[in-house]
Amino acid sequence: MPPTKEAITRAVDEVKRLLAKRNFKQSIELAVKLRDIDLKKPENRINELIELPNAIEKNVRICMIAGGDLALRAKKGGSDLVIGKEELAKLAEEKKAVKKLSNEYDFFVAEAQLMPLVGKTLGANLGPKGKMPTPALPGTDVEDVFKRLRKTVRVRVRDQPLIQCRVGTEDMATEKIVENIHALLTRIESKLDRGAKNMEWINLKSTMGNSVIVPTTAS
Repeated sequence: MPPTKEAITRAVDEVKRLLAKRNFKQSIELAVKLRDIDLKKPENRINELIELPNAIEKNVRICMIAGGDLALRAKKGGSDLVIGKEELAKLAEEKKAVKKLSNEYDFFVAEAQLMPLVGKTLGANLGPKGKMPTPALPGTDVEDVFKRLRKTVRVRVRDQPLIQCRVGTEDMATEKIVENIHALLTRIESKLDRGAKNMEWINLKSTMGNSVIVPTTAS
């Protein structure tokens, strides 16, 4: 079993107690060190998009790649950038622009019929970052897709047995942060052969603060 909600609550409260005032909104960040996992085996390299119960109150930037009605609905639905087929094709010759795009946006959504072109144009940059687009069919409710993505975190384990991701911000209610952490740890546990026993330690910290240990129930 992952840590109890009571244990997580105490850790979140301690992180907030240790917060030093900054001139920006600090994130609350989770780190999980894994053990007894052979990362040479592809099946042990976690690469998951996990939807949390509560949106993290921090700007999440979304890029939509689409044309026609889908593009119009994406603009109205809150996409931070909308790229059409012609703009996408031009990017094939602009490696610096592609790199900048892949770094500036957290999530990508693409019209399903454009996915082959997306792969050819952006795949080399988005693939290694785990940012390949979510495909959208013509009738997709893109506003709902964006809403869910703004509650989503990317969890990746590649060369190092460590998971790090944002789970909240300093001004979020403790209860909401605890719900996010519990949901995230439960999902991670389900991906591990030995569940919580594959978790060596779990820490929480603010962006500029010290780490606080979250006690685990597994030895």
